[in-house]
Amino acid sequence: MRTSIATVCLAGTLPEKLAAAAAAGFDAVEVFEPDLLGCALSPAAVRERAADLGLGVSLFQPFRDPDHVEAAEVARVRHRLHRKCEVARALGTDLVLVCSSVHDGAVRDDARLAAQLHDLGEVAAGHGVRLAYEALAWGSHVDDYRHSLRVARAAEHPAVGVCLDSFHVLSRGDDTAGLADVRPHELFFLQLADAPRMSMDVLPWSRHHRCFPGQGAFDLVGFVADVLAAGYTGPLSLEVFNDVFRQSDPHGTAVDAMRSLRQLADRVGARRAVQHPTGASATGTPDAVALPVLPVAPPPAAWAFAEVATSPAHADGVRTLLTQLGLRRSGTHRSGPVELWSAGAARVVVNARTPDVRARISSLGVDTAEPALLGARARQLLAPVVTRAVGPGEVDIPSLAAPDGTWVQFCRTGPDEAGSWLADFLPAPDGGGPAAPGAPTHVDHVALPQRFGEFDTAALFFQSVLDLVPSDVTVLAGPRGLVRSRALRSRDARIRLLLNVVPSATLLRGRAGGAGHLALGCRDVFATAAGFAARGGRVLGVPQNYYDDLEARFDLDPVLLRRLRDADVMYDRDADGEFLHFYTVAASREFFVEVVQRVGGYAGYGAANASVRLAAQAQGPSARRAATSA
Repeated sequence: MRTSIATVCLAGTLPEKLAAAAAAGFDAVEVFEPDLLGCALSPAAVRERAADLGLGVSLFQPFRDPDHVEAAEVARVRHRLHRKCEVARALGTDLVLVCSSVHDGAVRDDARLAAQLHDLGEVAAGHGVRLAYEALAWGSHVDDYRHSLRVARAAEHPAVGVCLDSFHVLSRGDDTAGLADVRPHELFFLQLADAPRMSMDVLPWSRHHRCFPGQGAFDLVGFVADVLAAGYTGPLSLEVFNDVFRQSDPHGTAVDAMRSLRQLADRVGARRAVQHPTGASATGTPDAVALPVLPVAPPPAAWAFAEVATSPAHADGVRTLLTQLGLRRSGTHRSGPVELWSAGAARVVVNARTPDVRARISSLGVDTAEPALLGARARQLLAPVVTRAVGPGEVDIPSLAAPDGTWVQFCRTGPDEAGSWLADFLPAPDGGGPAAPGAPTHVDHVALPQRFGEFDTAALFFQSVLDLVPSDVTVLAGPRGLVRSRALRSRDARIRLLLNVVPSATLLRGRAGGAGHLALGCRDVFATAAGFAARGGRVLGVPQNYYDDLEARFDLDPVLLRRLRDADVMYDRDADGEFLHFYTVAASREFFVEVVQRVGGYAGYGAANASVRLAAQAQGPSARRAATSA
């Protein structure tokens, strides 16, 4: 598999974009004409710079509005194409992207359009160039790929073929069934982009909201599998218009882009292996493109632990909160002020060697049978590796750094298992003791705060490295602005993760306040809440108005409603089950604990309650139910 990226995906000057693409491991770039026009280097010098970096130029783009009903305009198009073919050859490519026309003078007759494309094919062939005709989803006449295929085929010129762009196909809701009768030599180029589901005109959707494969909602695995089955043998190339990407560090964006392609190729390869285990396509011919295979590792089993970083001055506050929740100090680390607090499978590591931090989630332990294999897979996905100091008697745990700086550590958890991370902890001097009655039993989910520009990057990182399935983005109203949230979960739902972007006004030292928390699961939320309160814990107060609305929405049993209200426990339900949960008063602007009980098959996170929770947190711990019933 060859990889390519359009320079429009990246921020910076053209030389900076080339350097970023090369550093991320791309084979080639599509040169976007505005990037070339603003560059001091000549096309030939751009070709040399790219070659010095190990890059080829896969495509020059775009050549717009190739057809016209006016003869004078047709002549101008021919002249323009001559010049652009010269540029393409100087850049070192023989391929020019030609977009379907979007102007009022576009040709509306297919035969006449095909004749003009044939004529342009003659011009291009004279320069040793081919034309990849692309149907823009907003084209005046040609706006879907089937139409572009018919017109390009009718042009009857070897220099005229098509470019398939996943956005232009999938944004319209089209499928790729029309590729079944395509001749492979007609598919000149493939461009890939994902996008979130949005109800808006396709042009602004395309110009501002595309994203890399895996960051949106399109079925790119099926799309690419069908294109390859049709015989396409060119590079997989990314063309993503995105406002955030164009303002971000190009090296980081290019790494995200390559990570997305490797994940996509791996998933396409897995689908093809299931569909055609002999290595041949449905037509009996061998697959034309060999896709890279990532190391095969068993899926993560569960959260092994969540680590909370705190300063020595604030560590007692975290310890007190965990004690109130019913956890007990069960171990001390062999090489520093790090403690293990646990109640069953609910394990929290308190790292008290981080100065100037009150409390925040700093590391996530992932329980897996094969830490080394999962680590090797993550490295193939370009995850930054963290080098940890390993002391005597300690386990070497493969560790990565997520985009927000949170560590992700792959480890075995069984206490009697060779290489278990629990061996790093010696029994607590006081013996720890059993967990308190009603204490949480496991880690249900973890929520991590993200900066706005890192939100999609983090989602791609976690879904690829941990093989998680992402949900759609949810937007919630908070008292200081909108909160964007996205949930990711393992296929068996034993690992759940929330990524939250809070309003910029709440940012604290580069991290978002009020968005990072640990959710612990329990068997009886009322018993856990009562025990927490009895040990001096403070539950976040919930306004009376919330419970009045709860009764109206769900027509709850009055006894249950009274229990919820008296304990400040929140409630949600769906067709599969119920969700009961309460929140502790925050230990810092960056950390608090949620306790949850899932009943039946409820798989959500109580999103309907998030706005109330955010408002209650904004009022501070002293605010209680201000509203009273009449």
